[in-house]
Amino acid sequence: MSQENTNRKQRLIRYVNREQMSWRAVDVERLIEQDHQARAIWEMVGRLDLSRFYEAIASSAEEGGRPAIDPQLLISLWVYAYSRGIGAAREVARRCDYDPAFQWLTGMEGVNYHTLADFRVQKAEELDELFSNLLGVLSAKGLITLEEVMQDGTKIKAGASSGSFHREKTLREHLARARQQVQALQDPLAESAANRQQQAARERAAQEKQERLEEALVELEKLREVKKTVAEKREARVSTSDPQARVMKQASGGFAPSYNAQISTDARQGFIVDAEITQVGNDYQQLLPAAERIEQRWKRKPGRMVADAGYTSGENIQGLAEKGIDFVGSLADDASKARRNAKRLDARRFIYEAEEDRYLCPAGQTLRYQGHWVRGGVTHYKYQAAAAECAPCALRAECCGANQKHGRSVERKQENAALGAFREKMASEKAQAIYRRRAPVAEFVHAWIKTKLGLRQFHVRGLRKVGAEMLWACLTYNLQQWIRLGRAPDPAPAG
Repeated sequence: MSQENTNRKQRLIRYVNREQMSWRAVDVERLIEQDHQARAIWEMVGRLDLSRFYEAIASSAEEGGRPAIDPQLLISLWVYAYSRGIGAAREVARRCDYDPAFQWLTGMEGVNYHTLADFRVQKAEELDELFSNLLGVLSAKGLITLEEVMQDGTKIKAGASSGSFHREKTLREHLARARQQVQALQDPLAESAANRQQQAARERAAQEKQERLEEALVELEKLREVKKTVAEKREARVSTSDPQARVMKQASGGFAPSYNAQISTDARQGFIVDAEITQVGNDYQQLLPAAERIEQRWKRKPGRMVADAGYTSGENIQGLAEKGIDFVGSLADDASKARRNAKRLDARRFIYEAEEDRYLCPAGQTLRYQGHWVRGGVTHYKYQAAAAECAPCALRAECCGANQKHGRSVERKQENAALGAFREKMASEKAQAIYRRRAPVAEFVHAWIKTKLGLRQFHVRGLRKVGAEMLWACLTYNLQQWIRLGRAPDPAPAG
């Protein structure tokens, strides 16, 4: 055959035809592999006590009603979704239509996103009990001992932008307009051509906006209570989209609307034993409440708690000592204070005379006792020279620095017994070795939740709902750890 005839041959090609309907039989059990994580999650959730979720179902064979979706399915869907970094209810519902793992979980049945969204935040008490039930199972297997608990916090961004924060004047202006809009929508003459469903949706949206603004004013007053100066109180702002969120400093150094997630992790196998969401940006106020929550949930105290310098304060050292809980932490150094006083004459050059309870400065002037206060387990005694005695002194510029109105003052510090014992303990190599175990355990959990579970920003708003989502993330993390360890023999009981 000639080359010319070969080129004239018509090739037979089966082109893609997408303008058609396709019907095919699907073997649901073969949608995913036998060792797929969705199967493991379904199995692990089924081992837990779900009775509280079933008790809440109102429909029954005797009284009738629409059959409810199996709580085991809804729990498994959310756990598997979070394990894949999916936190939006709409996306979970969408995955149920085409993703093999979600299809296997649902048995090829769709799940409405409203049902998913409501279930996530409306079952907070049941979810907390489920979390405790899982911890009980893990404890019975020797995977949790509470011998050593690592405490750490992380800031997770809220579902609010920085531009949604306003002062009182702007909030009241927005609230007045929102109330006018609600009244206008409730006017029966305002329906015009809109159907009832659309009108109801508009009324609901306007009402929710008004409620958020009213809540914002309440939160503004709470925020002002913790502000110290009049200027700070006047400049206080809250968000109109998530009034309970607070602007917090991030690990990157910037600031963003956030919540402070406090997580307690058992050092044995790295399981989360408690979690809490707070609006307070600092960590040092969170250690004692965490110890109390652990004791309440477990009916026993942790043997030891380990935390970084953000938690190490005199109050926490004293409080844990009174509870009989060993505390290992890191004492913050006084470098920042030393830098502030670098331009002043070193206080160590002042001589303390115990019998007279006074100090003598290098120029021979007397600094007399002025009073004392207790902070962080340390009693601070203040001594100050008279301004008239410092004024003509040749060392004034070097000694008093920028202070031109008052005489030089120094402080004498006296630690309480608990803080002294803690400082001595932390000087030992044994305590330092224990402290070095903190980061690999506590910070790993935060990295997993933010990176693997994708929870860098909450998908819901409000302290209660955010707390529920945090618990879902912790439940997912613990189940993933259990699945991972379930492939190996159970560890021997702690000795």
